[in-house]
Amino acid sequence: MNLLQVINSVDPAGGGPIEGVKQLGSTLVAQGNHIEVATLDPPGAPYVKDFPLTVHALGPARLKYAFSDRLIPWLKENRNHYDAVIVNGLWQFHSFACWRALRHSSTGYVVFTHGMLDPWFKREYPLKHLKKWMYWPWAEYRVLRDAHAVLFTCEEERVLARQSFWLYHCKEVVVNFGTAHPTGNPEHEVNEFFSRYPELRGKTLALFLGRIHPKKGCDLLIDAFAKVLAERSEWHLVMAGPDQLGWQKKLQERAEQLGVSSRITWAGMIGGAIKWGALRAAEIFVLPSHQENFGLVVAESLAVGTPALISYKVNIWREIQRDGAGIVFQDTFEGACDLFRSYLGLSDEKKLAMRELARQCFDRRFEIRKAASNLHQTLAGLAGVN
Repeated sequence: MNLLQVINSVDPAGGGPIEGVKQLGSTLVAQGNHIEVATLDPPGAPYVKDFPLTVHALGPARLKYAFSDRLIPWLKENRNHYDAVIVNGLWQFHSFACWRALRHSSTGYVVFTHGMLDPWFKREYPLKHLKKWMYWPWAEYRVLRDAHAVLFTCEEERVLARQSFWLYHCKEVVVNFGTAHPTGNPEHEVNEFFSRYPELRGKTLALFLGRIHPKKGCDLLIDAFAKVLAERSEWHLVMAGPDQLGWQKKLQERAEQLGVSSRITWAGMIGGAIKWGALRAAEIFVLPSHQENFGLVVAESLAVGTPALISYKVNIWREIQRDGAGIVFQDTFEGACDLFRSYLGLSDEKKLAMRELARQCFDRRFEIRKAASNLHQTLAGLAGVN
């Protein structure tokens, strides 16, 4: 199949959706498909040049809506080159542009919402939700209504998506999602990580890896770490990820007040061998998020056998809990404390068993080749191609 992935940007700082485009696209190519990507990035952006798939950068985009007058004409001119188009994400111009360019054409499109219809946003940001309502009926509602399918990465995401807007109609399909199994040398990756952060050698590491953002529960994590692990000097918290909102300074001040600032390493955004080294070196991966559509990094932690300690708001919590691949609690301060306490209460034998169960959970549910095959079958069935 010839497929086009459309996403606002392939800047890796955007997190899981960009990594999903890269991983799924590369795997689909390995399975015999042809994949290209259209974005609203500036053509000269270094991350565009470094992206492993062919990228048509049709920016730079303007305004927060990420508008570009180049996208719709380009889609109309090139749509017949593709068997189907995969739209990644909502609420910015690229999704509406795909609807405008493809709705009356022979090239169908599907939409990955990537959790952007989760009602958490409605509750947490009511003014933004009101703004979205102003263009929901004439834009995103139509994007979803006319798509060949709206793709959800788990049942929890599908159910939650129905709760944000009363005007909601689409063909819902749940598909597998995941990431590639790491192929690097484990010892080399761990050494790369410790070479970057030598002060962490010999420490027992709790790892947070993601955007420094209120929805991720970073404040809960720091408070719970101070409450439960302050007296356990062997434990150290690693906070790795980009600070997109300038929140990190307040979190650092909070850690200073709690007396644990010296026990927290702010690693910034990490990738490649250093990221995999961090995941391998960690005793546990921790994500007490208030809203998490899938949590690609959760799957990555499972891939290397690092147990995932997560909240019930991470939409794949049922799979984690069912397989014994981690521990799940509420997205509250007490819940975050209970994550740490529950893990500390395990025997060494049970901790070791949980690491093996984490690997098995990944292989069974989240390995990227299965996800790519499932997506291919879905697109072939919906678009009527082979």
